[in-house]
Amino acid sequence: MQAGSVMGNLASAIAIPSDEAALVEELKAGSERAFTQLIAQYHQPIYSVIARSLQDSADASDITQEVFIKVFRNIRSFHGEASLRTWIYRIALHEASNQRRWWSRHKRQEITMETPCGGYDADCEGESLSLGSTLADGNDSPFDHAAQAEVRERVEAALRLVPEAFRTVVILREIEGFTYEEIAEILRVNLGTVKSRLTRGRAALREILVPRTVNTPALNGRPAQAVSMEVSR
Repeated sequence: MQAGSVMGNLASAIAIPSDEAALVEELKAGSERAFTQLIAQYHQPIYSVIARSLQDSADASDITQEVFIKVFRNIRSFHGEASLRTWIYRIALHEASNQRRWWSRHKRQEITMETPCGGYDADCEGESLSLGSTLADGNDSPFDHAAQAEVRERVEAALRLVPEAFRTVVILREIEGFTYEEIAEILRVNLGTVKSRLTRGRAALREILVPRTVNTPALNGRPAQAVSMEVSR
């Protein structure tokens, strides 16, 4: 049996696309071309998720570089239990978490916030925040459709006020487009925990962006209702 057929059968058996399996094999063999391809494909989305996970996004570039160093050093330990994408995101979030702990210990500026669930159902897609239509990172991703800069800045700032555990799930689901199952794999938690955190994260973000007072004054010359419509459905 030819080597290509063996690889294709193996990829099917462990539910990895054949093109991904081929890339992984090249990476394990130390291919510079494959590593360049990997960086080209994942650098921007990984940078974006790290920047939104940190209190100080200025550190995102260095952390992103460290992620790819870890990927390069540990690719031989990747055996396809999850997709390559979820494995890389797991490393990225781990590095971001390490940076947050360092930041908290040395600068004592970690922001926490106790937020109510707000009664939203994580299984109800109609209640999800339309972050993809509000934020943009300028690349091919769920963030492609940019809104006005002032709204984007407000949402970015509000997202950093959402407690870490909830913020991470919101970023992975609403911005990066992962399924509930993929998020559970990345974070190594059960599906119920993912849905619960997403519910609370959405509610917390709404609470920050859309004050519940009836007569809310205009925000930067725009009615609060208009902002609400842009960040929720």
